[in-house]
Amino acid sequence: MELTDRFWEIDSLRGFAVTMMVAYHFLYDLNFFGVYSFNVNSGFLWYFARVTAFIFIFLVGLSLKLSYFRVEMDSSCGERQIFMKYLKRGFKLFSVGILITLATWIVIREDFIVFGVLHFIGTAIILEALFLKRSCIHLFTGLLFVASGLYLHQFAFPFSGLLWLGFIPQGFSTVDYFPILPWLGVVSLGIFSGGILYKNYRRRFELPDLSGLYTTRLTCFLGRNSLLIYVVHQPVLIILLYSMGVLDLGFLYP
Repeated sequence: MELTDRFWEIDSLRGFAVTMMVAYHFLYDLNFFGVYSFNVNSGFLWYFARVTAFIFIFLVGLSLKLSYFRVEMDSSCGERQIFMKYLKRGFKLFSVGILITLATWIVIREDFIVFGVLHFIGTAIILEALFLKRSCIHLFTGLLFVASGLYLHQFAFPFSGLLWLGFIPQGFSTVDYFPILPWLGVVSLGIFSGGILYKNYRRRFELPDLSGLYTTRLTCFLGRNSLLIYVVHQPVLIILLYSMGVLDLGFLYP
């Protein structure tokens, strides 16, 4: 395999997660805007949303490790250049997250996104860039971060300055929240898995080649364009619901 090649199974799994995300958000929007009542706070849909998020964020870590393998094999890249590469990537994603914060503050105001998935992924890329070479620590830190986040989730705190870390303020409400704890642990587990399953940018396990199937090509396409789909899918869903005559856009003018 050339270093320019992609692993179709990773793109396909990410594309499958994109499909899960759009399906969940369609049902979430129906509930949020009062079109149809769904229980999104417990039960099947609650678990469905978290499995979807886990796949996405786990693949962030795995893809980071693959990217690092590729950069590491380029002898022209020093440690500082490698870090700057991930710093720029993380800052770009965090900046898109800030734009989404602004957009949701304008549109839905009370439940606007403060530290959502793009804020988190951008921050995680920058933090993990410092430790991508040290694969051995990621299993330990992954389990530690996940356990810490699950523990913190049981409490509410009388301050808001650390909500990005996982200290949930009392009465806090938002439509998208991915704090560092526990989700950085999922990224770390992805990095650890990438170091084992794709060491030195080589697949270390046998896998039937399904890359030629139509469904695989479709999910790979979705996976390779996951950021664009994430940014545009909610406006598209809202327009779709409006065109179906089930949504009044009066919420845009609170």
